[in-house]
Amino acid sequence: MTVHLIAIVGGSGSGKTWLARRLKGRLGRDAGLITLDDFYRDLSTLPKHERDRRNFDDPAAIEWPLFIETIAWIKRGEPAAIPRYDFATHTRQARARRWKPKPIVLLDGLWLLREARARRLYSLSIFVDVPVGVRLRRRIARDQKERGRSRASVLRQFREHVEPMHRRFVTPQRRCADVVLSSPLDDEILGRLAAMIKRLVANLQVSR
Repeated sequence: MTVHLIAIVGGSGSGKTWLARRLKGRLGRDAGLITLDDFYRDLSTLPKHERDRRNFDDPAAIEWPLFIETIAWIKRGEPAAIPRYDFATHTRQARARRWKPKPIVLLDGLWLLREARARRLYSLSIFVDVPVGVRLRRRIARDQKERGRSRASVLRQFREHVEPMHRRFVTPQRRCADVVLSSPLDDEILGRLAAMIKRLVANLQVSR
């Protein structure tokens, strides 16, 4: 099977996950979705108070060798085991997700374009560029609803970790992307991207 990896990159709250999920819906059964978040390092050996102090907006928090090995395996059209991360406890779940080969794989993450070894595997890369105010509002809403965080703790984390790390590690990836999108994302953009991916896949298959 010829497998095409599509990297979707952007800051926290940029809408990259929304875009990846909607694209998967448009592309149908030929597409699967993997998030870089599931490759955060397992912190189960640390006391909870130490886990909570870790900077999860630094790319060093990701287990990069495992991620690159996994997507290289997937690129070859092989089954794989995808870890599953629990953000409430900052630990990796015991049972991995079994990956079945698909011709299109949408990858969603903060730093997918930082590693040259990973960039070489992508058929297309997309960067979602969104103003800081919009990202903060979305981050507050998500963390309060999904992770049980207080508004004050989300604001503090955003100010001390998220935005400094965004400027240092996320924004520079913009120049590596094949496509740069600006907020807001809508159905028209979604349709154009889905059509672009289908054409890309068809053209690459013909060229091979």
